Amino acid sequence: MNVLYFLIPLAMLLAIGAVLTFVWAVRRGQFDDLETPAIRILYDDEGDE
Repeated sequence: MNVLYFLIPLAMLLAIGAVLTFVWAVRRGQFDDLETPAIRILYDDEGDE
């Protein structure tokens, strides 16, 4: 039962860290354009040869 006194605050810290990391990524624009990187592989690069 004593282990719960350690695990509950640890789980809360990890959850808060995950939320803060997600908010940081949204503010930095990581999720602005979700389609272009997926289709970029389909285009030929003109300058590689």
